[in-house]
Amino acid sequence: MIVSGIIGGLIAALIDWLGIPEGTRAKYIGLIHGLSNVVVVILFVISWFMCRPNPAAPGMTAMMLGWIGIVIALFFASWLGGELVYRLNVGVDRGANLDAPNSLSGRSALGGLSRRSTCGVIRAR
Repeated sequence: MIVSGIIGGLIAALIDWLGIPEGTRAKYIGLIHGLSNVVVVILFVISWFMCRPNPAAPGMTAMMLGWIGIVIALFFASWLGGELVYRLNVGVDRGANLDAPNSLSGRSALGGLSRRSTCGVIRAR
């Protein structure tokens, strides 16, 4: 199950990355974000294999690899992902706002902007 989730995530990330226009800052940041997540997965897999002989008492190297993966994921890869979404607006639905309909509804986020929200920014009343 875990392997299929990892493969599915990698395929989805690659499809998203291929949709970013060439020569943009977002394309470069997306590449670094994706590669850093791959490094995290590799570190976790190596750590897991090292822990398999004795899961109750993992070695220091296995624990360090796991912790390095956690640090990269929490402080680097996640920051780059936030940069892509919040700063560069990658993957954000056009017209996204605080009152947008559920993505599963099939309705566009462009329709029906209220007084309270426009493009995800709260406006003063």
